[in-house]
Amino acid sequence: MYEYIEVNFADGVGRLTLNRPDKRNALKRDFISEIQAGIAELKQHGSDLRVFVLAANGSVFCAGMDLGEMQQRAQATDGASEWQKDSEVYCDVLTEIVQMDIPTVAAVSGPALAGGMGMVLACDILIASDNAFFMLPEPMRGITAAMVTPLLIHRIGAGAASYMLLSGERVSASSAKSMNLCHDVVESSEFQHRLNTLVAAILTGSRSALAITKQHVNNCIDVDLVEQIKQSVIVSAKARETADAREGLAAFLEKRKPNWQPQSED
Repeated sequence: MYEYIEVNFADGVGRLTLNRPDKRNALKRDFISEIQAGIAELKQHGSDLRVFVLAANGSVFCAGMDLGEMQQRAQATDGASEWQKDSEVYCDVLTEIVQMDIPTVAAVSGPALAGGMGMVLACDILIASDNAFFMLPEPMRGITAAMVTPLLIHRIGAGAASYMLLSGERVSASSAKSMNLCHDVVESSEFQHRLNTLVAAILTGSRSALAITKQHVNNCIDVDLVEQIKQSVIVSAKARETADAREGLAAFLEKRKPNWQPQSED
């Protein structure tokens, strides 16, 4: 049924697994649409669905957006319109995860970069294997992690978020835990056992109580997180229209350093 994901439901747990390991689970538009469809399928279980787990097959959890597809957009005559559609589809996935009324768990068993980090941060609870790392390399490609930004600030605050967003440096799983980016880090050999233990702990709670608790947490946040993500669509699409975005994508695919142009003064 699906080309890029696996969907399983058993004993109250809905698992959506990214399954494009040969491409480091890089996100194409069709891939993102499948994630939406997978979430919708799991929601059909109604109140029987009590926990959502986002996982991935392969050594890389998610490398972010498929830059090859982004380059195709850059070369198309209607590239701006297509980039807008890409941003909107990705926004829909993030908001779908954020708005789920059940606990959501990101099981990060490998590196999570760029747009992959966004999906991870949209979850309530994040556990990582000790070989995972987190990275937002968008500025090195001439673009920006616009829709990841509100989720990152929500998780770790503006100061630490600025470091990740502006430096592009990779953050190890252990450092991510100290930054409150993830909640637990475990050895790879123990990762699945820890995930199962965590899910079992969540399942001991009342579904209604967990839903009320999650809603209360969201109500206590000073800002409307979903609205911030939606507003970021404009920033994301605009950043992809620049000359630097085209140069950054081309340089990455051609395996060379980008030739950034001086910013004009208006």
